[in-house]
Amino acid sequence: MIDKHKDNKKIAKRFVIFSICFNLGLLGFFKYFDFIVLNLNQLGFEWLKPLGLALPIGISFYTFQTMSYPIDVYRGQADVQKSIISFGAYVTMFPQLIAGPIVRYKDIAKQLVHRDETMDKFYNGVQRFVTGLAKKVLLANNIGLLWETIHTLPTSQMSILTAWLGAIAFGFQIYFDFSGYSDMAIGLGKMFGFEFLENFNYPYISKSITEFWRRWHISLSTWFRDYVYIPLGGNRCSKLMNYRNILIVWFLTGLWHGASWNFILWGLYFGILLMIEKSFLLKKLEKSNALVAHSYTLFLILISWVIFAFDDFGNLLHYLRMMFGFEGLSFINSYFMFFIRNNIFLLIILCIASTPFIKNYYHRYIENKKWEVLVPVLVVVGLVLCTAFIVDASYNPFLYFRF
Repeated sequence: MIDKHKDNKKIAKRFVIFSICFNLGLLGFFKYFDFIVLNLNQLGFEWLKPLGLALPIGISFYTFQTMSYPIDVYRGQADVQKSIISFGAYVTMFPQLIAGPIVRYKDIAKQLVHRDETMDKFYNGVQRFVTGLAKKVLLANNIGLLWETIHTLPTSQMSILTAWLGAIAFGFQIYFDFSGYSDMAIGLGKMFGFEFLENFNYPYISKSITEFWRRWHISLSTWFRDYVYIPLGGNRCSKLMNYRNILIVWFLTGLWHGASWNFILWGLYFGILLMIEKSFLLKKLEKSNALVAHSYTLFLILISWVIFAFDDFGNLLHYLRMMFGFEGLSFINSYFMFFIRNNIFLLIILCIASTPFIKNYYHRYIENKKWEVLVPVLVVVGLVLCTAFIVDASYNPFLYFRF
């Protein structure tokens, strides 16, 4: 209908708005209805009852994909899809359906009609899939155990450094967990001839929060930029209106992650930081020492992950107070030393894997034909190790499947 009325923008726009409202209505009903009802109950509207609906897996991802289709067609950035099968394939594309990356219609429209399916692409897809699986199973799950142990410790066994170690562990867990999903999705897509855009670009090497969000969950941040921030006016308006636009986008970004006040706080936290950087701090960071800028960024990111991790404000404030020494804790204790001794090797691997170091050396040596034979061996070994860990391990959380 949008394409049929493309010469009448007013009518076409109405169909776009209807499509967006329909998709947001479904998302809001399943994901936010009970959240709204429970908050209204606390305000005295106790006659309202939550429905207790099960959240469809990956609803936040495929809802955003579905919304991008009418917008891209309306803007003339993609042709209308006349095949219901091809459109269905786009919406229900299983490699990235439940954990991203968010694939916009204009980025994949041509591939739905024609794509190259070669053995080289399939082989590269297998490599990428195993890399993502290793990130998830070997790295994220193991460091996640450290976070689970630390954040459930009684206060009497905590120290300031232990609390910070827990935040670091969760930061590593969520990065390797989510980027692992994205790598697996990109790899599976390659096996079927699809090219998905990258979703992560070593975010922990960033020297500002602005740079961090150019490297973290790229498909989500660019979606909000192109479909919300720019239509609101972006930065082509007064400074006050620009700050309003930033806060709206980051409020919605937080809300996208879950029906909980901590996610909203998490989004607004980043929105305020980005406003501060935009107003004056970013220029100072660009001129400052790289180590100072990097330390500043990691410090604020670690605090953000603590906000992200706790949906109970009491537990959140208690953990933050422990991190900053307001709970009468010692600076260091035997538990911290125990955790370091048992996880030092894993922590070193995580630090290295968070940088382009391995990727750079991999490409340098893979160009040497003598080393090329090792690649399939490493892939097989990685797959066997991951399978063994999956079969044996009882701890295997799926952090982003709840979104």
